[in-house]
Amino acid sequence: MSSGNSLASFLLLCFFLASAASRLLPGYENHEQWMARYGRKYKDVEEKERRSQIYQENVQYIESFNINAMNKGYKLAVNEFADLTNEEFITTRNRFKAHECSPSTSAFRYENVTAVPTSVDWRKKGAVTPIKDQGQCGKQHKLCRCCWAFSAVAAMEGITQLKTGKLVSLSEQELVDCDTSGVDQGCEGGLMDNAFDFIISNKGLTTETNYPYTGVDGTCNSNEESNHAATITGHEDVPANSETALLKAVASQPVSVAIDASGSDFQFYSSGVFKGDCGTELDHGVTAVGYGTSDDGTKYWLVKNSWGTSWGLEGYIMMQRDVEAKEGICGIAMQASYPIA
Repeated sequence: MSSGNSLASFLLLCFFLASAASRLLPGYENHEQWMARYGRKYKDVEEKERRSQIYQENVQYIESFNINAMNKGYKLAVNEFADLTNEEFITTRNRFKAHECSPSTSAFRYENVTAVPTSVDWRKKGAVTPIKDQGQCGKQHKLCRCCWAFSAVAAMEGITQLKTGKLVSLSEQELVDCDTSGVDQGCEGGLMDNAFDFIISNKGLTTETNYPYTGVDGTCNSNEESNHAATITGHEDVPANSETALLKAVASQPVSVAIDASGSDFQFYSSGVFKGDCGTELDHGVTAVGYGTSDDGTKYWLVKNSWGTSWGLEGYIMMQRDVEAKEGICGIAMQASYPIA
């Protein structure tokens, strides 16, 4: 065999081995392997075939996106939502009821703050509990759409730690079961401000240990919820459409924020500073627990989500800060609020 043919054969073998290796990279396993990883089961063969097709389409989208990720500043990855269409994902995960209320005109206690740190991470200051998960996909992909409760609780956990020096995991399930008047409707959605109102009128909130999360609507357990572990005296809204005002608030405490989390890029976000296309149709409640600047100079918000640690940066996302739109990226500056201890 000539040296030219030998070289060609060698290069072909290297290409084959590289291609095979790329197919084995974590996150790009076949559907069967992915099912085993996340314990997913389907009701019948037809459902499995349909989910397999959706899974393959999502993997292709993620791979295609990541080819050009260097130009975008963030990456996507296969996660536990990879067998859901984007429409299904939106329906099952996001249920912040922004359209049913308007921001109040309450006072803003941080209005006169003139200097803030260049970066803040409330996790490092002991004011943020570990990432929680508002629900796992079931056989029919039905789960609790109670992001509003997780957002409100995370903000309350933060202000409680700042007030008492103790970080206590509080009960989202108490809000789901017991805060059922007006806008808030348990697993069918709600609003963080209403959750704060309930906590005030209820004279507190109990711990997650005492009233554990089940992910389904239940009957309010008066015995469990009466054992208050933390209280607040009020809440305020951050002036709408002002990232400057939001910065002052987040520099002072973790803040509940609402965002538009409906895009495929958000569904499969993995790392980097998120700069993806998104609107301002607020549909998801999360918590801003800090801010900073990335190595490439991009300013970001550090946001705690409630989709478990397999999503994003072990449950967190960095979202671009100081954008041209007054609403902030994905509307993050539109309806922010925080509890007062």
